[in-house]
Amino acid sequence: MICVSLGRARHQKMIAEHQYLVEQGAQLVELRLDYITRAVNLKRLVQDRPGPVVLSVRRKEDGGRWEGTEQDRLVLLRSAIATGVEYVDIEADVASQIPRYGATKRIISYHDFSGTPDELEELHAAMAAEDADIVKIATMANTFSDNVRMLKLVAESEVPTIGICMGELGMLTRILSNRVGSPFTYATFSTDKKLAPGQLNWKEMNSIYHHESIDKDTALFGVIADPVAHSHSPLIHNAAFVDSGLNARYLPFRLPKDDLQTFMNTCHGIGVEGISITIPHKEASLDYCTQAEASATGIGAINTMIFNDEERIGYNTDYRAAMDCIEETFGLQRGVENSMQGKVAMILGAGGVSRALAWGLRQRKCDVYITSRTMERAQTLAGELGCHAVEWEHRHETKAHLLVNGTPVGMHPNVDTSPYNMTALNEYMVVFDTVYNPENTLLIKQAKRKGARVITGVDMFVRQAAYQFRLFTGKDAPTDLMRQKIKQATNPVQIN
Repeated sequence: MICVSLGRARHQKMIAEHQYLVEQGAQLVELRLDYITRAVNLKRLVQDRPGPVVLSVRRKEDGGRWEGTEQDRLVLLRSAIATGVEYVDIEADVASQIPRYGATKRIISYHDFSGTPDELEELHAAMAAEDADIVKIATMANTFSDNVRMLKLVAESEVPTIGICMGELGMLTRILSNRVGSPFTYATFSTDKKLAPGQLNWKEMNSIYHHESIDKDTALFGVIADPVAHSHSPLIHNAAFVDSGLNARYLPFRLPKDDLQTFMNTCHGIGVEGISITIPHKEASLDYCTQAEASATGIGAINTMIFNDEERIGYNTDYRAAMDCIEETFGLQRGVENSMQGKVAMILGAGGVSRALAWGLRQRKCDVYITSRTMERAQTLAGELGCHAVEWEHRHETKAHLLVNGTPVGMHPNVDTSPYNMTALNEYMVVFDTVYNPENTLLIKQAKRKGARVITGVDMFVRQAAYQFRLFTGKDAPTDLMRQKIKQATNPVQIN
C-alpha cells in the first residue's frame, strides 16, 4: 500500500482531503495531528473516517510541527490509541510510555535527518523489542550505499518494517518498498505539499512507477544524474515498459560525483540491470566499463551501461540518435563513409552531448567548429577530436551548414533566451537544439522564422531513449508513445 500523508492546519480541510483521497483510491492515509493549529478534536477527525488511518504527532526534532508540551503530546498519542484507529505512530524513545490498547497497531518509529546510522540492525532490534507491530526507520541518505543497507535491512527483518532513506538520494527506497516486503510506504498528497524530504507525490507513485505491482521479479533500470528530479526519462521508459507488457521499472538515482564508485560496486546487488547516464557522470562512467562499443571509446563518454553478471558494457546512444537525426535531415544515406565531407558545423558548448556530436561529425568528415563560454574547454575538446576552437564572441562569424546547441541555454524555465543571434540564422542552415524542454526553444522558433530546417531536442531524446530501451530489453521501443509522453510533460499548458 501507499500511505498518503496529510498535514493541514484546520480539521475541516484535513477531513475534506481525506475524503477526496479515499474517493481517488487511496487505501491508507496518515493524519499529521502536529499540523493542526488549534486543540485537536480526535472524535471529529476519526469517528466517520472514510478509510483506514495512521495517526502521528511529530515533534520538531522528528520533522514535525508540534508546538505544545511533551506531556500534552503523550496524552494525545494515548488518546489516539483509545479511539481504536488502525495505526498510531509512536517514536521509539517514548514507546514504553504509550501502552497498547484494543486492536490499534503500534508503529514504532525513528527519524534521523542528518544521516543513516552504521548500527541499523541494532537500532532495529531495539525498536522491535518495544512491542512493535511495525518498525519504521527514516534516515537521511548521504550515499547510495545507505539505500542498499536500508533495503537489505527491510528485506531480512522478521518484524514488518518500513525503511526509508529520506532526501532525493533515497527516493528508490520509497519506490521499492513493496519489493522488499514493507507493509506500506509513504507519499505526499501533492508535489507542493511534501511533509518529508524526498517524498514523492502519490499519483506519481501510481501513474509513473506503478508501485504496488513491483515485486521481486521486477527488472530494475534507471538514470544516474545530479540533480535527477528534473529528468523525464522515468516517465517515458516506464510508460514504454507498461505498453510492452514488461515487469520492469526505471528509477531516478540521484548520484553525487564522488559517489559513482559506490554505485557501480553495489547497484547490481539490488537488482539494477541497466542505467542511463547523464551529467556529471558520462565521462567518468567509461572507466567502470569492462567493455564498451567503439563509438563510446572514441567519444570518451557513455550514456548507457548494461550489467551482465560481472560485465559492465558501455554505449553512447546520444551519438547514435544525433547522427540519425542529422543524416535524415540532410537526406544522407546511413553508413556511407565521409557523408558530411564539405559540410561545416558549429557546435555551441563543450559538454557531453557536444562531445558525442563532434566525434560523430568528424567520423563523417564534417569540418567542425566548437565554441564555449569557457575557451579552455572548447580548445581541449577541439584538440582531442580534431576540430577548430572558436571564441564565444566570434561564434556568428563561421558560415555553418549545421548549427548545434549543446548548451542548456533556452531550457525551462529560462525559455526567453537563445545561445545564438537570430540575425546570423538563414534558410540554408540546419539548426539542431539538443534542449528538449521546451521542444520549441527560442532558437528553434527563430530558426523556423528564418526558413531553416530544424532538429529538436525531443527528436534526439526519443531516439536515444529508444536505443536504450532496445539495449535494456531486446525489444523495439514504442517510439510514438515515448514522443507523446515527453511532449505532454514539456507542454507549457498542463491540463490536470
